Order: sequence, then structure tokens, then C-alpha cells
Amino acid sequence: MLVGRNGKLFDAPTRQCSNSVTDEPGPTPPSERIASLDALRGVAVLGILVINVRLFSMPEVTLLNPTAYGDFSGLNYWSWLAGHVLAELKFITLFSALFGAGIVLFIESKRGSGRSAMWLHYRRTGLLIAIGLGHAYLLWYGDVLVPYGLCALVLVACWDWEPSKQAGIGFVLLFVLSAIEVSVGLAVGPEAIGGQWAPAEAAIRSEVSTYRGGWIEQLSHRVPTAFTRQTSGFIGQAFWRVGGTMLVGMALYRWGVLTGERSDRLYYRLVGGGVVGVGVVLLGVYYIESADWGAGVALFWRQFNYWGSFLVAGGYVGVVTLYVRRRPDGPLTRAFAAVGRTAFTNYLLQTVVATTVFYGHGIGLFGSVSRAEALGMVLAFWVLQVVLSVAWLRRFRFGPVEWLWRTLTYGERQPLRA
Repeated sequence: MLVGRNGKLFDAPTRQCSNSVTDEPGPTPPSERIASLDALRGVAVLGILVINVRLFSMPEVTLLNPTAYGDFSGLNYWSWLAGHVLAELKFITLFSALFGAGIVLFIESKRGSGRSAMWLHYRRTGLLIAIGLGHAYLLWYGDVLVPYGLCALVLVACWDWEPSKQAGIGFVLLFVLSAIEVSVGLAVGPEAIGGQWAPAEAAIRSEVSTYRGGWIEQLSHRVPTAFTRQTSGFIGQAFWRVGGTMLVGMALYRWGVLTGERSDRLYYRLVGGGVVGVGVVLLGVYYIESADWGAGVALFWRQFNYWGSFLVAGGYVGVVTLYVRRRPDGPLTRAFAAVGRTAFTNYLLQTVVATTVFYGHGIGLFGSVSRAEALGMVLAFWVLQVVLSVAWLRRFRFGPVEWLWRTLTYGERQPLRA
């Protein structure tokens, strides 16, 4: 039982469905899915492309310091600003919270099924990590599946904690990373981030040349970059941010926030918090621009977006949930839910399409597309993803990658056709 609004108790969302959720060992049937979770997941997977396209199309440094490469004026500046304020860290935060919620939902739905829920979780997570490793080393170093899987191996131990404890420990993990960055910035100064903030021009040209080259040539940058992200990058950064957000997501699921079970008043408050979060992020932009984008304040500037992103992500939860509640069969609900139900497939599809467009084994536009042009490509691809997702689910129960993942997890072929 979970604690709901006004202190009342209610069953976990999956238990509101038929008994087949707990009686059968297989995946949750589409008819028993939670619309708000699917819609939120769809919004998240679409939104992260706004930021990921920067890594797909430009040198890695531009995600840290947008002034380091490419035109940063006029429409390109406003494209960056819109992405920074409304998307950067916001949708990946939402995605991480939903992943944490998914851990709890999965374990709950498999208890009493006659098979070990924990064993299924570890098998499922191992498969996720394996797919992530292939994604990272064969296609794109910016993969998030591996850090998600590594966190899931550890944090599953917290799935049945009290929600307040999950949220509390989650925010402690989040605070650790923030405190480390601020402390390093105060103790070391610009040298702490100087090499990353403004790499040598030769290094940037080399990266551009590499990704305009063939697939084999790209390995010289992709492999060491992916390895660093999955080792020292995971220990030093990703675990704290991703793990902390997952724990908060577990709590929000247990409280019924992510499943649309709370009052309108709460979701309107989340929307209001999102507006405040936008103000916090804009204040950070003013701060860094006042310092002329100097490396000396870079680690402090990051904190505005680091914490503001949670408020903005909460605002998205409020907006989407309120819409889904009022228009459960509305066009946006159906579109976002379709993308959310095929999120794994759509995430990998984004990489396949983007690397084909920007890397040398495809069209080879890496380093030559402006921020405004890249954003226009994102909008076009959103339309494509929505259309493909809706059309696919008219005939099939799961996305193709979701189907494969489920089949391997349960060790038996899952029905695919609707």
C-alpha cells in the first residue's frame, strides 16, 4: 500500500488493473499501462533530442561551453538559449525519474508471479547494459543506458523503502555532486575546468575531422570517450546525478505523483515551480554572460541549471499530467503515449538517424550545421517519431527493441502483434 494525498492509502497503480499483472510472469499488457507515465516518458525521450543533437552535430565541448565552437549570435544564440532554459538537463532529469519509477513498478508487478522479481530485474538490467555498451561503442559515446543500468543494479535495493527515505537519500546524492563542483571551483579556480572549457583549437579540428570520416576512423574518439564516461565519469558525476534522480523518481511514483493520482492543486503547484525554475536558469545565464563566459565561474554557473532543472522538470510533470487528466484520448496524449511506449526504440532510432545525418559514414554534416538548423531538424524528426510510433502500435503491442528486450528477459518469445 502507498501513502496518497491527504494521508490516505491506495494501491500501487499497476494493482488497479486486472489480476493478470501479478498473476502472470510476462510483461504488462498494453491495456494495463498507466497513461500518464507513458505520456511523460514520451515527452522526455523527445525532449532529450534537443540537447543530444548538439553532441551529434558539434564537438563535445559545445555542451559545456557553447561559445567554444560555431556561430553564437542571432538566431543561433536564441536557439541555444531556448534549449538551455527549457531542455538541457530537464528532460534527462524527467527520464531518470521515470526510470527509477519503472524499477519499482516492475518489481511490484512481478511479485507473486511465481518467478523471482529480483532475478528478472537483474537479467533485464544486464540486457540493458549490454545494449548500452553496443550503443556507446558502435554508434555514439553519449549513451545513457549503461549508467542507468549500473545505477539500477545498486538502487533496486531501495525499491521498497519509505518514499520519504528514498527522496531524502536521493537529494543527498544530488547535493554531493553539486558540493564537489563548488568546492573544486573555490579551491582550484579556473584550472579546475580550463582544459575542458576551452580545449586547443587543434583538438576541436581533429574531432570534427574524425566524425566527418568513416566509421572506423570515428572509433579513435568514440571508444576512449565512452570508456571515460562509463568509468571515471560515472563515479565522479553520473552516479550522483542519475542515481539521486532515480531515487526521487521512486518516491514520486510511490506518492502517486507520476501516475496522475494527486490533486489538480498539486500539479498546478508543480507548474508554478517550473516557472520559478526557468527564472533560476535565466539568472544563471545572466551570471555567466556577465563574466564574459570565463572559466573561472563555469563550475558555479552550472549550479543554476543543475538545481533549476528539477523545478522545470516538475513543471513538465504538472503540465502533461493535467492535460492527460482532461484529455485522456486527446491527440497529444495519444502521440506522447505512443512515443513513451516505444521509448527504447525511439531513443536508439534517434542515434541511428542522427549519426547517419551528421557522421561521415552517412551524409557527413558534423560541425557544419548551425544550432538553428539542428533545432529545425529536431522538430522534423519529432513529427517522424510520433507518426511512426502511432502507426507501429496500431499493429503491434510493443516497439521492436522493447519486444526483443522483453523476450530475452523472460526467456520466451513474447507476442508482438496487437
